Amino acid sequence: MPLRYGLTLTEQLLKVASPDSLARWPDSWDAGRLVVAPEYRVGQEVLRQCLHLTLTDLVENIGIAHVLGSCTHVLSRLYRRFGFTSFAQHVPLAGTEKCYTLIHGEVAVVAQALDPSRQARVLERGQ
Repeated sequence: MPLRYGLTLTEQLLKVASPDSLARWPDSWDAGRLVVAPEYRVGQEVLRQCLHLTLTDLVENIGIAHVLGSCTHVLSRLYRRFGFTSFAQHVPLAGTEKCYTLIHGEVAVVAQALDPSRQARVLERGQ
């Protein structure tokens, strides 16, 4: 979802934590929510593949430059493996007791981290 309509959780949290982030990162899209059946929630490969396919499609068809998202602190560590950085922690969601971490990824960096052929090359070097 493009970040300019005020429709996402990430945009609500950005207003609190980093109101200038959309000016710093134009053409940003929200990483959104990924819904995966419980039997496929093993390891990080499903997430890697879903992010890779989504990012590839967005780059080829829309030309995005930045991906932002909101997640728990624990998940922010997982997203670091995919080229994201956290830029705000413990951001409260108004009207709740929930807090989130905001993440940002430059498309080129995230794409490189998600590239399945990169993973294959790493595995070949390790053998």
